[in-house]
Amino acid sequence: MAVEESPREQLKHLPHRPGIYKFYDDKGIIYVGKAIDIRKRVSSYFNRSTQHNKKTLKLISQIKRIEFTIVDSEADAFLLENNLIKQHQPKYNILLKDGKSYPYLCITNERFPRVLSTRNKLNDGSRYFGPYPSVTSMYVVLELIRTLYPLRTCSYNLSPVNIEAGKFKVCLEYHIGNCKGPCEGLYDEAEYNQHIQQIRNILSGNLTVAKNYFKEAMSAAAAEFQYEVAHQYKQKLDLLDDFQAKSTVVSHTLTNIDVLTITSNEKCAFINYLKVMNGSIIGTQSLELQKKLEETDQDILASMIMQLRQDFESTSKEILVNIDNLVLPLEGITVTVPQIGDKRKLLNLSMKNALYLRKEKESMQDKSKDSNEVRIMETMKRDLRLTELPKHIECFDNSNFQGDNPVASMVCFRNAKPSKKDYRHFHIKTVVGPDDFASMYEVVTRRYRRLIDEGTSLPQLIIIDGGKGQLGMAVKALKDLGIYGQVAIVSIAKRLEEIFYPGDTLPLYIDKKSETLKLIQRLRNEAHRFGITFHRSLRDAGTLQTELTKVKGLGPATAEKLLSKFKSVKKIAELSQQELETEIGKSKAKLLRDYFSQASK
Repeated sequence: MAVEESPREQLKHLPHRPGIYKFYDDKGIIYVGKAIDIRKRVSSYFNRSTQHNKKTLKLISQIKRIEFTIVDSEADAFLLENNLIKQHQPKYNILLKDGKSYPYLCITNERFPRVLSTRNKLNDGSRYFGPYPSVTSMYVVLELIRTLYPLRTCSYNLSPVNIEAGKFKVCLEYHIGNCKGPCEGLYDEAEYNQHIQQIRNILSGNLTVAKNYFKEAMSAAAAEFQYEVAHQYKQKLDLLDDFQAKSTVVSHTLTNIDVLTITSNEKCAFINYLKVMNGSIIGTQSLELQKKLEETDQDILASMIMQLRQDFESTSKEILVNIDNLVLPLEGITVTVPQIGDKRKLLNLSMKNALYLRKEKESMQDKSKDSNEVRIMETMKRDLRLTELPKHIECFDNSNFQGDNPVASMVCFRNAKPSKKDYRHFHIKTVVGPDDFASMYEVVTRRYRRLIDEGTSLPQLIIIDGGKGQLGMAVKALKDLGIYGQVAIVSIAKRLEEIFYPGDTLPLYIDKKSETLKLIQRLRNEAHRFGITFHRSLRDAGTLQTELTKVKGLGPATAEKLLSKFKSVKKIAELSQQELETEIGKSKAKLLRDYFSQASK
């Protein structure tokens, strides 16, 4: 494939076959995807009729090169995609923390094996259990094992030759009862290996063998009147029972099952994973993932199932999920959404964990937003020397075009955020001609007379877009209404972004980078935008009245239909007779055509 070809030109080289595709920018791979039909899937990114979100459009704009790999089946594409994502970690793919960083428990491959914690899984013949989702959960299990069994912790080479030669001496662990001294041949190797086998069962989620061993040992000690020894075994049995209770026994009929649930909002997905072995949950993990493109819950969960199963070394053939139509093209794997019974209870437990994580994260975000809003309002109160926190602010702006259609706008912010349901437009009714001062007096009077009549609370701050003149008329309106002094009022002049106070000849200059000025500017700009939009709609309506509705026999509905489609009278005038007939019929098209022909003479 030629390097100089654009991505669109490269599409013609793509096959109609299953496989994976890779998008590159100038630095490397930025996205890996799978497809049943590579060309059809990749072409959808560049189809102009397809609506993409901003993140996807940004990805498309960065694509410089496309590569692909053909595979035999959808299942192969699924596996290859997952491996490539983990290998290259492209920035536009959802990524999961690499499993190598999770802790394991290791039963070493040596005489008198040790049980150790490690993050490095080596191919050394040792047996590794895990990974555990956290160091804390791993140490809980390790502490249980060390309490139950007197294992060695030293790293000596306990070969028969070394022990017989007396190369080692027992250490403090022996004297305090944590080890039985295999280094001096004081610990029977067969008994030691029996304990190691029980530990393997415990780490695999099967506590029955170990519990039966301690029960038999306790009974035997009691039969021989060794009550102190029997009590020690009873304590170990109680530890196992307590650990099993904390491990959440689901059902003894459920063995080797993975449970995954997902819930999401616009920005993030929240996933919970439960690993069930021998009727108990032996592993659990909750994840928050940032969405990168336009991923559905099905896409995200399918990808995470592959990664979590690999990281937690799951070999289960059954997966329980909470969403329908999830396709995992993997042979021998069953994916179900249980509706009743123990499996449904297990699914609900997982879903509770996912929803709890989502609620906690969203609550933290809301608290952060609330904290920012309070900080901004407190800053504004201090900078503007207000007596109250400005939770409710209203801003006024006048708008007219060459003296026509004078209007005004008022925008409302509550808790430093726009409250668009409280925005208002005003037609100027009592003022003739372009008089900003009189117009400001009218709209402020109308606004707050209405609030007074309705018994509605007043804002803590009023902002006027203009200088001393507009501010003076707004103050007069408040005085005439009898509420001056109850509401703080200032104006902002655009030339130097000066803040004027009533009766103060000198303006206040606020730091250009301050949050107070930025919020005032945002209010002013929003009021201006809202007023201009209203004024433009009135001007368009005026054009409708003076142009198209001059044509006798052509009503407002027909005129509005044409303008909504063609946007301007000029474009309508350029339409042919046949085009007009298609839109409004033969008779009205002739009337309009005759009008335009006469107007052009």
